[in-house]
Amino acid sequence: MKPFLPKKYEHIAFGFMLSGMMSCLVSGFATLIAIGLTGEFPLHWLKAWIPSWMLAFPVVLVVAPFVRRVLSTIVIRD
Repeated sequence: MKPFLPKKYEHIAFGFMLSGMMSCLVSGFATLIAIGLTGEFPLHWLKAWIPSWMLAFPVVLVVAPFVRRVLSTIVIRD
């Protein structure tokens, strides 16, 4: 597939994908623990995932630069 997103939007796309995947996994795991693997699981998971992603996406965009700065002070560079 040919790239179509300008480089300047890479951090936003990264945050979007990372927050989507992480919120999906975490909300799925929490839902599984809370209600078990029942027939209602997919609907409950989706109801938990969408608002979680809506919160996680802006949080990732705000927190990621801070994490990069912290890591730049503790990681040895070659």
